[in-house]
Amino acid sequence: MKTDIAELDAAPEKNAIGAPKLQPRYTVDEYLTLERAADERHIYLDGEVIAMAGESGAHADISVNVVASLANQLKGTQCRARTKETKVRSGPIPEKGHCKKGMFSYPDIVVVCGEIEYHDAHRDVILNPKVIIEILSESTEALDRDEKFQRYQAQNPTLTDYILISQTKPLVEHFRRKPRGRWSYDSYSGIEASLPIASIACALKLADVYDRVSFASSAD
Repeated sequence: MKTDIAELDAAPEKNAIGAPKLQPRYTVDEYLTLERAADERHIYLDGEVIAMAGESGAHADISVNVVASLANQLKGTQCRARTKETKVRSGPIPEKGHCKKGMFSYPDIVVVCGEIEYHDAHRDVILNPKVIIEILSESTEALDRDEKFQRYQAQNPTLTDYILISQTKPLVEHFRRKPRGRWSYDSYSGIEASLPIASIACALKLADVYDRVSFASSAD
């Protein structure tokens, strides 16, 4: 049965993905209750609930390609890859009943190592991501680069790698956690490139990432 998250009144201010920013209304408990019964997925940001857009064909192909590559490389290790239906909590333990602080997101791909830590007995919200991978789209790129990454850095101490993949050209960006809270940045472009993920002893070959993905020709 479909359960809809109620419509909220829009305020003039815009949120991180350019949609009208909505006045905080839902507690964490309310959001999770509704989200677990909903047909669509929603991101939770400090009481605000943002509907997630559907994916393009390129997004779907890239996601499957990355999961297939990582799953094969992670066989026999203590790490595993999860796909976009897995929620990740960023923020302190919510105070039961009326807390409206924190972020609950759905990374396109998340790698977890060791025993998985869950938010509650439903076991559908992960607390200890190791690697998060997002496939960029026009509607979500600003959120992925700004608000989400800031919260992942500050509120998910187990996170060592944050990877952004372009849909429109063979380009992958890699942020790695360094000592004293710093992060390094590397980019890999061209179909012959390969991105090493040392923290999980894996590599993503761009030829594999973009298998069966076509790019629009550049205008002369």
